[in-house]
Amino acid sequence: MNTCKVEVRCPMCGKQYTIIVPHDGFINWRNGGRIQDCLPTLSNEDRESLMTGICGDCWDKMYGDRK
Repeated sequence: MNTCKVEVRCPMCGKQYTIIVPHDGFINWRNGGRIQDCLPTLSNEDRESLMTGICGDCWDKMYGDRK
């Protein structure tokens, strides 16, 4: 499986991190597919980070603990 690294920067705190994703799934998502269908192997946190850029720590501060 080919993968690619996606660089993400949280718009809230500025934290920068890398998410490794399956290349074909990422392309399918960017072309309009549903992220949960295109990238099912990623965690919910990683999928949210790809969509909004918000890191898990900032998500917890805004909406409560995700655990």
